[in-house]
Amino acid sequence: MAKIEIYTTPTCPYCHAAKSLLAEKGADFTEITVLDPALREVMTQRAHGRRTVPQIFIDDAHVGGYDDMAALDRRGGLDPLLQA
Repeated sequence: MAKIEIYTTPTCPYCHAAKSLLAEKGADFTEITVLDPALREVMTQRAHGRRTVPQIFIDDAHVGGYDDMAALDRRGGLDPLLQA
């Protein structure tokens, strides 16, 4: 399985949706809560300036946020990444 990291905050509905989609796929992921400004800065650097959550990385490749991941799934591109 792929290495999946998702940057989140506790009250973000898009974060919950992203985690649910990954769980439906049976994907294990590491959740990084960005309440600490230092962690949010790391996320922003990795996400090429994007400051919103969630930010999702699969095998260190930036997928984007929930909408990006859901669109990738609709196009049939998410499952191959998760299987890598």
